[in-house]
Amino acid sequence: MISPLFNFDKQQAICTECDFIIGVDEAGRGPLAGPVVACACFIPPAAAADFTDVNDSKKLTEKKREELFKRLQTSDAAFGVGFASAVEIDRLNILQATFLAMRRAIKKFEHIPNSVLLVDGPYPISGLEAKQQPIIDGDAKSLAIAAASIVAKVTRDHYMAVLDKLYPGYDFAGHKGYGTAKHMDALRRLGPCPEHRRSFAPVRKLLAPSILP
Repeated sequence: MISPLFNFDKQQAICTECDFIIGVDEAGRGPLAGPVVACACFIPPAAAADFTDVNDSKKLTEKKREELFKRLQTSDAAFGVGFASAVEIDRLNILQATFLAMRRAIKKFEHIPNSVLLVDGPYPISGLEAKQQPIIDGDAKSLAIAAASIVAKVTRDHYMAVLDKLYPGYDFAGHKGYGTAKHMDALRRLGPCPEHRRSFAPVRKLLAPSILP
Protein backbone atom coordinates (compact mmCIF):
# COMPACT_ATOMS: atom_id res chain seq x y z
CA MET A 1 0.00 0.00 0.00
CA ILE A 2 1.31 3.44 -0.95
CA SER A 3 0.43 6.50 1.11
CA PRO A 4 -1.54 9.28 -0.64
CA LEU A 5 1.08 11.59 0.85
CA PHE A 6 3.80 9.78 -1.07
CA ASN A 7 1.73 10.04 -4.27
CA PHE A 8 1.67 13.80 -3.72
CA ASP A 9 5.47 13.81 -3.50
CA LYS A 10 5.74 11.78 -6.71
CA GLN A 11 3.52 14.30 -8.46
CA GLN A 12 5.68 17.15 -7.18
CA ALA A 13 8.77 15.38 -8.54
CA ILE A 14 7.12 15.20 -11.95
CA CYS A 15 5.96 18.84 -11.87
CA THR A 16 9.35 20.18 -10.81
CA GLU A 17 11.31 17.73 -12.97
CA CYS A 18 13.39 16.74 -9.95
CA ASP A 19 14.55 13.31 -8.84
CA PHE A 20 14.69 13.95 -5.10
CA ILE A 21 11.96 15.37 -2.89
CA ILE A 22 13.10 16.80 0.44
CA GLY A 23 10.42 17.92 2.88
CA VAL A 24 11.07 20.82 5.27
CA ASP A 25 9.03 21.75 8.33
CA GLU A 26 9.46 23.36 11.73
CA ALA A 27 8.22 23.09 15.29
CA GLY A 28 8.06 25.77 17.95
CA ARG A 29 7.10 29.04 16.31
CA GLY A 30 4.41 29.84 18.88
CA PRO A 31 5.94 29.09 22.31
CA LEU A 32 7.24 31.75 24.67
CA ALA A 33 10.44 29.84 25.40
CA GLY A 34 12.96 27.54 23.77
CA PRO A 35 14.25 27.30 20.22
CA VAL A 36 12.46 26.88 16.94
CA VAL A 37 13.51 23.55 15.42
CA ALA A 38 13.45 22.67 11.72
CA CYS A 39 13.90 19.37 9.92
CA ALA A 40 14.63 18.48 6.32
CA CYS A 41 13.71 14.90 5.43
CA PHE A 42 14.17 12.61 2.44
CA ILE A 43 12.34 9.28 2.27
CA PRO A 44 13.59 6.95 -0.49
CA PRO A 45 10.75 5.65 -2.69
CA ALA A 46 11.63 2.08 -1.67
CA ALA A 47 10.98 2.98 1.98
CA ALA A 48 7.71 4.85 1.43
CA ALA A 49 5.57 1.75 2.00
CA ASP A 50 6.99 1.53 5.53
CA PHE A 51 5.50 4.88 6.44
CA THR A 52 1.87 4.74 5.38
CA ASP A 53 0.93 5.83 8.93
CA VAL A 54 2.98 9.02 8.80
CA ASN A 55 0.85 12.14 9.05
CA ASP A 56 0.99 15.75 10.17
CA SER A 57 2.59 15.63 13.64
CA LYS A 58 -0.26 17.73 15.08
CA LYS A 59 -2.72 14.95 14.19
CA LEU A 60 -0.73 12.25 15.99
CA THR A 61 -0.54 11.35 19.66
CA GLU A 62 2.72 11.86 21.50
CA LYS A 63 3.15 8.08 21.70
CA LYS A 64 2.67 7.70 17.93
CA ARG A 65 5.09 10.54 17.19
CA GLU A 66 7.74 8.90 19.34
CA GLU A 67 7.19 5.55 17.62
CA LEU A 68 7.49 7.06 14.14
CA PHE A 69 10.52 9.11 15.19
CA LYS A 70 12.34 5.91 16.23
CA ARG A 71 11.33 4.16 13.01
CA LEU A 72 12.56 7.06 10.91
CA GLN A 73 15.89 7.00 12.76
CA THR A 74 16.44 3.32 12.01
CA SER A 75 15.16 3.40 8.41
CA ASP A 76 16.79 4.42 5.14
CA ALA A 77 15.26 7.88 5.51
CA ALA A 78 17.73 10.74 5.81
CA PHE A 79 17.14 13.93 7.71
CA GLY A 80 18.93 17.00 8.99
CA VAL A 81 17.88 19.11 11.97
CA GLY A 82 18.51 22.79 12.62
CA PHE A 83 17.91 25.00 15.66
CA ALA A 84 17.48 28.74 16.10
CA SER A 85 17.80 29.84 19.71
CA ALA A 86 15.57 32.15 21.74
CA VAL A 87 18.29 34.81 21.45
CA GLU A 88 18.30 34.47 17.66
CA ILE A 89 14.50 34.63 17.60
CA ASP A 90 14.61 37.90 19.56
CA ARG A 91 17.30 39.32 17.29
CA LEU A 92 15.84 38.28 13.92
CA ASN A 93 12.07 37.84 14.56
CA ILE A 94 10.39 34.44 14.54
CA LEU A 95 9.92 34.14 10.76
CA GLN A 96 13.55 34.89 9.94
CA ALA A 97 14.75 32.66 12.79
CA THR A 98 12.60 29.87 11.36
CA PHE A 99 14.28 30.33 7.99
CA LEU A 100 17.66 30.24 9.75
CA ALA A 101 16.79 26.92 11.40
CA MET A 102 15.61 25.58 8.04
CA ARG A 103 18.82 26.63 6.29
CA ARG A 104 20.78 24.81 8.98
CA ALA A 105 18.60 21.70 8.59
CA ILE A 106 19.07 21.41 4.83
CA LYS A 107 22.88 21.63 4.91
CA LYS A 108 22.89 17.82 4.98
CA PHE A 109 21.37 17.80 1.49
CA GLU A 110 23.36 20.56 -0.20
CA HIS A 111 25.35 18.02 -2.23
CA ILE A 112 22.28 16.28 -3.71
CA PRO A 113 21.74 17.28 -7.37
CA ASN A 114 18.38 17.66 -9.07
CA SER A 115 16.44 17.97 -5.82
CA VAL A 116 13.60 20.21 -4.71
CA LEU A 117 12.66 21.36 -1.23
CA LEU A 118 8.97 21.14 -0.38
CA VAL A 119 8.57 23.74 2.36
CA ASP A 120 5.56 23.70 4.65
CA GLY A 121 3.72 27.00 4.55
CA PRO A 122 3.19 29.88 2.14
CA TYR A 123 6.76 31.19 1.99
CA PRO A 124 9.98 29.95 0.38
CA ILE A 125 13.02 29.91 2.65
CA SER A 126 14.79 33.24 2.35
CA GLY A 127 18.50 33.42 1.60
CA LEU A 128 18.55 30.13 -0.26
CA GLU A 129 19.46 29.38 -3.87
CA ALA A 130 18.18 25.79 -3.89
CA LYS A 131 15.03 24.97 -5.84
CA GLN A 132 12.07 25.04 -3.49
CA GLN A 133 8.29 24.93 -3.51
CA PRO A 134 6.16 26.29 -0.65
CA ILE A 135 3.20 24.01 0.14
CA ILE A 136 0.38 25.39 2.28
CA ASP A 137 -0.71 22.70 4.77
CA GLY A 138 2.15 20.63 3.38
CA ASP A 139 2.41 18.50 6.50
CA ALA A 140 -1.04 17.11 5.67
CA LYS A 141 -0.25 16.59 1.96
CA SER A 142 3.37 15.49 1.59
CA LEU A 143 5.02 12.42 3.10
CA ALA A 144 8.42 14.12 3.24
CA ILE A 145 7.03 17.22 4.95
CA ALA A 146 4.93 15.15 7.38
CA ALA A 147 7.98 13.10 8.33
CA ALA A 148 9.97 16.31 8.80
CA SER A 149 7.21 17.68 11.03
CA ILE A 150 7.44 14.60 13.26
CA VAL A 151 11.22 14.77 13.60
CA ALA A 152 11.14 18.51 14.30
CA LYS A 153 8.38 18.17 16.90
CA VAL A 154 9.88 15.20 18.76
CA THR A 155 13.38 16.69 18.68
CA ARG A 156 12.07 19.93 20.16
CA ASP A 157 10.02 18.12 22.81
CA HIS A 158 13.12 16.21 23.90
CA TYR A 159 15.07 19.46 24.06
CA MET A 160 12.39 21.10 26.20
CA ALA A 161 12.60 18.14 28.61
CA VAL A 162 16.31 18.92 29.00
CA LEU A 163 15.51 22.60 29.65
CA ASP A 164 13.03 21.49 32.29
CA LYS A 165 15.94 20.05 34.28
CA LEU A 166 18.15 23.08 33.68
CA TYR A 167 15.43 25.56 34.67
CA PRO A 168 13.15 23.83 37.20
CA GLY A 169 9.88 25.42 38.15
CA TYR A 170 8.61 26.38 34.69
CA ASP A 171 7.36 22.88 33.69
CA PHE A 172 8.97 23.09 30.25
CA ALA A 173 8.61 19.31 29.88
CA GLY A 174 4.86 19.65 30.28
CA HIS A 175 3.84 22.66 28.19
CA LYS A 176 6.94 22.77 25.92
CA GLY A 177 7.20 26.53 26.33
CA TYR A 178 3.67 27.43 25.22
CA GLY A 179 1.82 30.13 27.12
CA THR A 180 -0.36 27.92 29.31
CA ALA A 181 -1.85 29.18 32.57
CA LYS A 182 0.74 27.18 34.52
CA HIS A 183 3.57 28.65 32.47
CA MET A 184 2.32 32.21 32.88
CA ASP A 185 2.00 31.70 36.63
CA ALA A 186 5.61 30.47 36.78
CA LEU A 187 6.74 33.43 34.70
CA ARG A 188 5.12 35.85 37.12
CA ARG A 189 6.65 34.07 40.14
CA LEU A 190 10.13 33.35 38.80
CA GLY A 191 10.58 35.86 36.01
CA PRO A 192 11.97 34.90 32.59
CA CYS A 193 14.90 32.50 32.30
CA PRO A 194 17.55 32.72 29.54
CA GLU A 195 15.42 30.49 27.29
CA HIS A 196 12.44 32.86 27.24
CA ARG A 197 11.76 34.89 24.11
CA ARG A 198 11.87 38.47 25.33
CA SER A 199 10.43 39.85 22.09
CA PHE A 200 7.18 37.91 22.57
CA ALA A 201 4.45 40.08 24.09
CA PRO A 202 3.63 38.05 27.26
CA VAL A 203 7.31 37.96 28.26
CA ARG A 204 7.98 41.52 27.15
CA LYS A 205 5.08 42.82 29.27
CA LEU A 206 6.46 41.10 32.36
CA LEU A 207 9.87 42.66 31.77
CA ALA A 208 8.54 46.16 31.09
CA PRO A 209 8.10 47.31 34.74
CA SER A 210 11.65 46.27 35.59
CA ILE A 211 13.20 48.49 32.92
CA LEU A 212 11.17 51.59 33.71
CA PRO A 213 12.94 54.35 35.71
